[in-house]
Amino acid sequence: MHSFGHRANAVATFAVTILAAMCFAASFSDNFNSPSPTASVKILNINWFQKESNGNDEVSMTLNISADLSSLFTWNTKQVFVFVAAEYETPQNALNQVSLWDGIIPSKEHAKFLIHTTNKYRFIDQGSNFKGKDFNLTMHWHIMPKTGKMFADKIVMTGYRLPEQYR
Repeated sequence: MHSFGHRANAVATFAVTILAAMCFAASFSDNFNSPSPTASVKILNINWFQKESNGNDEVSMTLNISADLSSLFTWNTKQVFVFVAAEYETPQNALNQVSLWDGIIPSKEHAKFLIHTTNKYRFIDQGSNFKGKDFNLTMHWHIMPKTGKMFADKIVMTGYRLPEQYR
């Protein structure tokens, strides 16, 4: 006969195997979700556009950020990290990204939002490259599942331009 230890080991191994199979099935089921989020970022005002004493350009903006990210949520979604970044090119770098705002969306009920805010983080360029600069505002999101791998995607909004002169 098998001892109690052998039987407990068999039951524990079986339970862990079933749990792993359920986690794999949960993670795999996310591949069939095809989300269709929407987002819009409007610049309401350039509060200031100045050259700092160290020679770097800095911009403060008032933004209207609206999004409907509810389609990102499935039964396997724990939370969604979302952020808005300004993206632009300079002679030194093909892609510069500056995070302007971020947030954590804990549930589907909070996934539809409209926020009126100034940029949460400083919008600074190392140098004097901002005058008349074209840039994109991009909403990025990272879906953090309860089990499985994280997914990330973005919506790029083009057509923004900084002023030609400091204010």
